[in-house]
Amino acid sequence: MNIDRLHELKRKLTNDADLSDIWLFYMDHFADHPEFTDLGEPADHEYLNAVLQKTCQQMFNKAIKISDFLLIYISPYDLFHGAFQIKGRIGGVIYFEDIKIGLIAVSEDYPATNVVKYSRFSEMIQLSAPQGNDYN
Repeated sequence: MNIDRLHELKRKLTNDADLSDIWLFYMDHFADHPEFTDLGEPADHEYLNAVLQKTCQQMFNKAIKISDFLLIYISPYDLFHGAFQIKGRIGGVIYFEDIKIGLIAVSEDYPATNVVKYSRFSEMIQLSAPQGNDYN
């Protein structure tokens, strides 16, 4: 595993149109390497929990229950990554906190097949309402 390839993953996540290529790059170069997971610490992230719930409901057009969500944070790279299940379907998420962009991948069927649904997401900054003394 070459940790420097995280920069390439970030570039792909930001620029590439084919979401399956991004996910396969992540899986090939990072996800299956125990030394990668060992770089981080278990984490909780309220925004990612909400995005995961809402996006997966939209993917499957029904209420869903996410289980076995294990999120890892690798601080030096501002990267969250993790795995989860939805009624036996396997899923995963990656999210770069510094650029506020992530990707969700979920197997479409149970038992799992090679058909996967993807969703790229970005965090929107909520600005406060304008006030009378704002000049910009």
